[in-house]
Amino acid sequence: MDTQRTDQPEHLPSRRGLLSLAAATGTLAALGGLPAFTASAEPQRPTASAVPADDDTTALWWRAPADDGSMIEQGLPIGNGRLGALVGNDPGRERLFITDATTWTGGLNDTLDDDGQFPYARENFGSFTLLAKLTVDIPDHDISAVSDYRRALDLRQGLVSASYVRSGVTYRRQIFASLPDDVLVVHFTQSGGGRYTGTISLDGTHGETTTGSPAGRYASFGAAFPNGLRYGAAVTAHAGGGTVAVNGPRITFRNYTSLTVVISGGTNYAPDAARNYRDPGLDPQKLARTKVLRAAGHPASTLLHTHVADHRALFERMDLSLGASTAQQRAMDTWERIRARATDTDPDPELEAAYLQYGRYLMIAGSRGSLPLNLQGLWLDGNDPDWMGDYHTDVNLQMNYWMADRAGLSDCFDALTDYCLAQLPSWTELTREHFNDPRNRYRNSTGRIAGWTVAISTNIHGGMGWWWHPAGNAWLCNSLFEHYEFTQSRSHLARIHPMLKGACEFWEARLLTTTVEDPETGDAKEVLIADSDWSPEHGPLDAKGITYAQELVWTLFDNYRTACSVLGRDSAYAQTVESLRQRLYLPRVSPKTGWLEEWMSPDNLGETTHRHLSPLVQLFPGDRIRPDGSTPEELVEGATALLAARGMESFGWANAWRSLCWARLKNADKAYQLVVNNLRPSTGGSNGTAPNLFDIYEVERGRGIFQIDANFGTPAAMIEMLVHSRPGHLELLPALPAAWAASGRVTGVGVRGGFVVDLRWQDGRPTRVTVRSVGGRTTTVSFGDSSREVTLAPGRSITLHDLGR
Repeated sequence: MDTQRTDQPEHLPSRRGLLSLAAATGTLAALGGLPAFTASAEPQRPTASAVPADDDTTALWWRAPADDGSMIEQGLPIGNGRLGALVGNDPGRERLFITDATTWTGGLNDTLDDDGQFPYARENFGSFTLLAKLTVDIPDHDISAVSDYRRALDLRQGLVSASYVRSGVTYRRQIFASLPDDVLVVHFTQSGGGRYTGTISLDGTHGETTTGSPAGRYASFGAAFPNGLRYGAAVTAHAGGGTVAVNGPRITFRNYTSLTVVISGGTNYAPDAARNYRDPGLDPQKLARTKVLRAAGHPASTLLHTHVADHRALFERMDLSLGASTAQQRAMDTWERIRARATDTDPDPELEAAYLQYGRYLMIAGSRGSLPLNLQGLWLDGNDPDWMGDYHTDVNLQMNYWMADRAGLSDCFDALTDYCLAQLPSWTELTREHFNDPRNRYRNSTGRIAGWTVAISTNIHGGMGWWWHPAGNAWLCNSLFEHYEFTQSRSHLARIHPMLKGACEFWEARLLTTTVEDPETGDAKEVLIADSDWSPEHGPLDAKGITYAQELVWTLFDNYRTACSVLGRDSAYAQTVESLRQRLYLPRVSPKTGWLEEWMSPDNLGETTHRHLSPLVQLFPGDRIRPDGSTPEELVEGATALLAARGMESFGWANAWRSLCWARLKNADKAYQLVVNNLRPSTGGSNGTAPNLFDIYEVERGRGIFQIDANFGTPAAMIEMLVHSRPGHLELLPALPAAWAASGRVTGVGVRGGFVVDLRWQDGRPTRVTVRSVGGRTTTVSFGDSSREVTLAPGRSITLHDLGR
């Protein structure tokens, strides 16, 4: 086995270098070779090209525009982490359904109903909702009057585009969401002497009135919800070779050769419980006007290159190839390929790689500098999303972030951390006031209360909905702690330490002592168990000692002990927590079913094929159950039997969780089949992938429902099939399916313990692996029966060749 070690730490390119790199791409060529620079930076000329002309794993395309009545399945998503939109690309009527992550109705919702639940409806809990709709009408460009139509989503550039021919003239448009300028941009061009005439309308979706500015520079609206949240949006436009005018609520344009439309908006939401989650001094309408006018003062090319540089700085941290697709597959548009993959037994590895990259694109577009991704991500087609587009704490919110650290997007995880910390004061107060309410079926039998926990649903106003979810605090804390395991960021660990401690205090007050038979000696043994709870989301509502809670709390306590050790604080309470952990009851395998018990019963008390894998949280995302000899074989077999009983057909997010579990068990065939299952088209009443690659499932409500967690959970499973890690251990190709085995590569994979991995393989075996430290010191790199311990200083890397030969 050959080894290479770098002599110096690796250095990331500078911000200026990234801008120069983006300017050198094909995007620059399409815009006439203009330099890329930010609104305040000096221009810098490009030096080299960075993107292949034809990158089949990051370019998606379609032959038809979206149907305005089916935007959630056909509209193409753009976003800058706060502002988002679904884009339709109809030649004669461009439509953007615009969201702001903080546009929420409802409120604190701090009372219990007669059943001991928090009310859970739009009128009290509230809902994620649309901010606005933008329409650009071009009356003489109806789809029936054009030819050679094509629209595309460039994942690498963060760019939606469309083109078509009318009367011998080629018309093009580019649409993107810029984080640096905090605007959405729609840029229309043509080649061949064409002209455009039409109108631009910006409309609210809650009865707002749009007005034009006295000087004719923009159109805007502003309003407030009954909860006091103020919101607003604005649009402006400038043209080349024609005229633009603001006429009341609409902007008209006539005989233009190019047109740039700039939109922004937002709310006065503030992530601060002390201010009731509001910034009373902020005028969202006025701020939106300022942003669009400032951005419109720069050429479209400047806005585009600034955006592309920012987007690619994140997107290009990871790349992969899972093998080559055929020329016939490449000739099909994206929707045709998805449908063909469902009926063809031949794999389409470039499509599968593109699906993973699409998940990364959505993460960059939806989780930066604002709220975390909710059930809908950042995208809506109306004001009534299912489950209010909330933050579900019994798997969905956590699953949204399983991919981030693994896929080179640790920066995008910060939105989840920020949300939890901003909500913590409200969660703590609601727990103190209401958890031990006599109406709450999950109240503590001890009568004591401390710390904090959450309900199954949470909103952005500090509020909760539906049933209390006692173990939700442990799962959220474990997710936040795992981010530390990937990044080794002590500052992150210090930020979340009070949150971990509050969760531990809650469980110290909640745990009950009971007596069980020691399976090894047969003697009576006192253990600690969780009070009455519900194993999400089935079975008895009030069982004690459910596996789900026991496992999550066991990990919470272990993580708190580690956090205190790393930070050098709170050692006395860490010892208390560790003593509690040692006494926790841990689940057993049922002698009747052979499955890992979900409840403290040999009988299965729920649905055999239920969508949730609640008792398997220590298979994934935890790893106390390991098929490597360190876990009792009976426990691994019991977890495997339970997983098999749950089946291979479920909703997209549930399939993703199953795939991750099978990957942990090193069953490549089953893990891969579940990925393929999620790639099936969602038409005809089945669960699967929509034309725009959103995960859709059909239920009794009579329509397809978008829920974004599968778009992140499935890519996480694909990465887990290629690289598995825990602190101190890194395993290569643990569940590599035959479809990807011939050859492939992946770069920039984050691994627990504080490392990043680049990997190449051939014929199912790794041929080259580079391990780079981002804070980790020592880890074991293994493949099959071969392993190598490596020790690195932060910033250093080592390359191993032909591991296992």
